[in-house]
Amino acid sequence: MAMMEAQGGPSPGQTCVLILIFTVLLQSLCAAVTYVYFTNELKQMQDKYSKSGIACFLKEDDSSWDPNDEESMKSPCWQVKWQLRQLVRKMILRTSEETISTVQEKQQNTSPLVRERGPQRVAAHITGTRGRSNTLSSPNSKNEKALGRKINSWESSRSGLSFLSNLHLRNGELVIQEKGFYYIYSQTYFRFQEEIKENTKNDKQMVQYIYKYTSYPDPILLMKSARNSCWSKDAEYGLYSIYQGGIFELKKDDRIFVSVTNEHLIDMDHEASFFGAFLVG
Repeated sequence: MAMMEAQGGPSPGQTCVLILIFTVLLQSLCAAVTYVYFTNELKQMQDKYSKSGIACFLKEDDSSWDPNDEESMKSPCWQVKWQLRQLVRKMILRTSEETISTVQEKQQNTSPLVRERGPQRVAAHITGTRGRSNTLSSPNSKNEKALGRKINSWESSRSGLSFLSNLHLRNGELVIQEKGFYYIYSQTYFRFQEEIKENTKNDKQMVQYIYKYTSYPDPILLMKSARNSCWSKDAEYGLYSIYQGGIFELKKDDRIFVSVTNEHLIDMDHEASFFGAFLVG
């Protein structure tokens, strides 16, 4: 009976060999299936990469992309490059517009005079000059239609006290070089020093006028200020000053000047009598 069981079935050793062979075959089959699967996946990844935007930029040969070809326009690579080109163009245009707008804004905030000559002021302050015989115009001068007598001589280059900047001084007149609104001012200093005689009228009318010349032949009165004083018989001297100022619109080549009455009482000391103007807008 024992002999028959031994001859009718495989021995334990044979069973182990069969199991080992089956296991090896199963592992080989799994390895083959895994290899085929990963090979397919790798090929798909390569295809996707070749169509991606990175691959488009890493390609050395770009001759196959024709922007006039409809097939090329449908290509993902062409679309990526076209979008990038549009983005770069927009960035360049935006940067250029910001730069131009900044430059234009700076130019608009800068006057033509500053752009051409640098930061310069339009102003003048001229002072009286002592010891000049031609300080006042003669009664028969061309300014006879203006009241009073024009002050001809002003000092325009005294260090620290008088100056001219983009305005000209000619025959006691400030000549305007740039159109605009100007603040014009003047002060004249009257000093009375003479012996009072009996039966002499001692009241004095001191008047200061500021005129402008334009293309019109006659001078135009801008401002006037007056003071009436009466000195007593015992007075040795009297000191009075008249100041006035205002804003006026002036054009290029207009001329402004100062005239006074009782010119023999004017003290042309440079700290007391002065005349000036400056551009305000």
